[in-house]
Amino acid sequence: MTTARHRAIDLIRREARYRDKLALVAALPASASREPDDRLRLIFTCCHPALDPDAQVALTLRAVAGLTTAEIARAFVIPESTLAKRLTRTKQKIVSAHIPYQTPEPDEWPGRLHQVLRVIYLIFNEGYLTTSGERAERLELAHDAEWLAALLVSWLPEEPEPLGLLALIRMHLARWAARMDDDSQLVLLEHQDRAVWNRRQIDEATELLERAGRLRKPGAYQVEAAIQAVHCEAESWKETDWFQLLQLYSMLAAHDASPTILLSRAIVLGQLHGPEAALHELEALRPALSNYHLFHASRAVLLERLGRTSEAMEANHSALTRTSNVAERALIEERLGDLGARDADGAPTERW
Repeated sequence: MTTARHRAIDLIRREARYRDKLALVAALPASASREPDDRLRLIFTCCHPALDPDAQVALTLRAVAGLTTAEIARAFVIPESTLAKRLTRTKQKIVSAHIPYQTPEPDEWPGRLHQVLRVIYLIFNEGYLTTSGERAERLELAHDAEWLAALLVSWLPEEPEPLGLLALIRMHLARWAARMDDDSQLVLLEHQDRAVWNRRQIDEATELLERAGRLRKPGAYQVEAAIQAVHCEAESWKETDWFQLLQLYSMLAAHDASPTILLSRAIVLGQLHGPEAALHELEALRPALSNYHLFHASRAVLLERLGRTSEAMEANHSALTRTSNVAERALIEERLGDLGARDADGAPTERW
């Protein structure tokens, strides 16, 4: 009876608070701004400059975007245990340093913009290829990132990097329908049916990129969007302008010389100068990317092209143990099967 009485009192109090809130909302002027989704404001709030930049992004992805520790760890290419400790230290710093939880004023947004862009970009990446689970991709999460990027553009129309990020996301979304076959197997860019790509969306994304270019403040997201534009312009894989891509990746590395960017640059280098040149570049990245599945998968492709089948199989096995994405695992297992067949009879398989 005591528990029931307390429960009833809680319900009465909650109903009273609810009526008070309704009265406040009703009293607002009709022209008052009512943000339909407050997450972007929360992202700006969490990206506090007193925190380490990586910690800002990790905490925001966890607290606002709702990504798991494993998903965030994959985004940072670090072990999950390392990321968990980083999140714990960040929370402790917030408490010990009395960092306030308050929405920054608009004049503070530019100072936090870089980290906000990273958050939206990593949300899209998780939607593009999920870390784990039964689904290989999460289109709703990718569209969520697109919505946030578009809202950011409307808030900061004179900042070119939000335009670049929005263009980048929309170019990927324009090709989304060609990414999986009828059996839900991953189709790499080289083998995609380009007739399925949404050309209207590609044109609109290109216009966003051109608008960003007119602001004359180049940045990493604009360069990444330009890289995707080169792929979208090519009529086929063979007609891709690899020289232009190499130049763009070199520009991107000047903005962000992260190991994953250098990995992509090495792959493009291999298209121009052969697998040996690319493999040499990759080996220099081993200390930083030893736990990254795409590093090992890329090595496997290069080693296979050089005829080093047993090493390619070993690299594929290393990649397989480092990804939980169902589509990526299926593709790597198919490659292992093809390599095993080739190793058995010495004949090239149709897959390669």
